[in-house]
Parts: sequence; C-alpha cells; structure tokens
Amino acid sequence: MRWVRVIVTLGWVALQAGAAWADELGWTYLMERLVADGVERERVVEAFRDPRVAPFSGLQFSPATPHESRTMYRRFLRPTTVAAARRCRTQHADAFEAAERAHGVSADVVAAILFIESGCGRNTGSNMILYRLARLAMANEPGNVQRNIERYTDTAGRIDPETAAQIRTRARYLEDTFYPEVRALFVVADRMGVDPCDIRGSGSGAFGAPQFLPTSYLAYGADGNGDGRVSLYDTEDAAASCARYFAGHGWRPGLSTKERRAVVWQYNHSAAYVDTVLALAARIGTAPADHPKQVVKRQHKKHPKQRRVSTTQREARG
Repeated sequence: MRWVRVIVTLGWVALQAGAAWADELGWTYLMERLVADGVERERVVEAFRDPRVAPFSGLQFSPATPHESRTMYRRFLRPTTVAAARRCRTQHADAFEAAERAHGVSADVVAAILFIESGCGRNTGSNMILYRLARLAMANEPGNVQRNIERYTDTAGRIDPETAAQIRTRARYLEDTFYPEVRALFVVADRMGVDPCDIRGSGSGAFGAPQFLPTSYLAYGADGNGDGRVSLYDTEDAAASCARYFAGHGWRPGLSTKERRAVVWQYNHSAAYVDTVLALAARIGTAPADHPKQVVKRQHKKHPKQRRVSTTQREARG
C-alpha cells in the first residue's frame, strides 16, 4: 500500500501548493469559506488558479448605501426606445405569451424586464462573473475592511466611530449578499455543464437576458423551450424564468398598482426601476397612435445597447 500513500501525499502536496499560490493572489479568505461549506477544495483551487481570474487587490466601498438615480432610466421611455421594446415583444411573442400562460405574469412586463436588463438579450455582458461576485464577497475580509477604514481616517489616525461602524456593517452586508452567489455559481456551472470561469455577464455578476444572479437561476430557472436544460441566454428560457421569478414573489392576475410595484421591487430595490418597468410595459402593450409606418421603417435600426445594474449589485461602487 506504499504506492497509495505516495499518491495521497502527492495529492495533498499539490493541493497545499495550489492553496499557497492562490494565497499569493489574495483569495484565501473566500476559498477557505467555500471549502468549509462543501465545495471541493480541488475545484476551488482550480477556479482561483485560473489565469483568467485576476488577483484580489481590494474592494473600496462607501459607508452609506448608494441609490439609483432616475436619470439612468429615462432613455427607456424615449419614443425610439419604446419602439425597440415593442419589436422585442413582437419578435418573441410566442416566448412571452407562453411564459404568461404558464406563470400568470403579464407578457408585456416580462418583455419590459428583458429589454431593460439586456436589450432583449443583445447585451448580456462579457465579464467573468466568478471574479465579479468573488470581489464583492471579499468585502468583509479583515484586511479589506481595515483598508476601507483607513480611507476615512485622518492624518492623526482618528475616524468617526459611527463611520467605522457603518463600514463594518456594510462589509458584512456585502459579504452576506454576494458570498452565497459565489457558492451558487459552482452549482450553476454544474447544471450548465461549463467551467465556472466561462460564465459571462455584467460587471456586477448577473448573467443572461434577465440578468439573474446565480441563486435566482437555481431557484427560478425554467426550461421554456423544452430542450431539457435552462439557459438564460435563450429567450424562451429567459422569459419563462423571469415570469417564474415574478410569480414566486407574488405576481398574479388582477393585482393593484401598489401590489405590482411591490413585486417588481423584489427584482430591483429601486423606485426608479419599478416606475420604468411598469411604464415601459404599459407602452409596449399600447399600439403607437401616430405614424405606424414610421415604426415599421425603423425595424432594422439597431437600438442602443442597454445596461442596468441593480441597487444591490451597485452597492459596492463607493
């Protein structure tokens, strides 16, 4: 059995070497927590040793929670943009209406979500979401917390106690919010049959046409086209998954305006976002009153790329 002991020893040495290499890149705090929560150590080391994963050099964040401005959504209600959203709704009518039949969520609302989130699936993002989520999950790493405290410390080494407390609270919040997403991403990769480093999305770690975070994919991902898998890059699956998310958060036919707003709020905790989704959905469902030929004429005009990052996902941008 000597050869068995040799293999085991070599394997242990390789893992330790991998962990040490990753430690040099700054990810050990996160890696050890993933392993403690049941993700195979070999898999964690392999992911963070991937040369595509940049070293962790720190995450700056503000003590206060940022809020989205209404100005970032104004473009979605411009006539040309509404026309593009209507084309999205028409082009994928079968997918949106199938999602409505299956989950009882307005096809116009689902179309509005997919259009605002990714321009109807045209701009899902090119960032490695493992790296993006991992950075946010590292907010509460002790050295990172200390560096953020030092940013608000004066030359005499003093910091307002309330500010220091806010920084620590915010760091815990970011870790509690995004660490589960990193852990879930490994499960998502298994279900999709891909390497975790290959999943691409927004700069804040959301992916696919509806810009789901990994935990939302696991909870609400739906196979809309019946091919036996869930891909948020397929419009049928994206529409079905989005509708399932809304149904899971209380959407049903006949809701009041207040109740509809409460459901959309769960998707993104932003009053500006909620207003825009519902306003765009209403306009999508209303035929243009003036110059109908003008809309047809613009069908092949490429609409501007759309990008939206939720309040939760924007919070790490100090």
